[in-house]
Amino acid sequence: MAKKTVSESDETRLKKKVAAKLADHKNPKEDEALRSLRKRLRRTQRKRRALALRKHNSASKKTAAPAAK
Repeated sequence: MAKKTVSESDETRLKKKVAAKLADHKNPKEDEALRSLRKRLRRTQRKRRALALRKHNSASKKTAAPAAK
């Protein structure tokens, strides 16, 4: 199975879907599909932020180690 090419990130796609669902709703709190979309969006945001934090922490440790010698 070949990889699909991604023109936009999952996060961007989910943001668009959530905005579209919100636009035509009277009561968005009761919509299960919207709730699951928001959960998926939050999950992808958490993953992106965690990755950025891990990269930042590892980079700072690598540069601090040679300076200590």
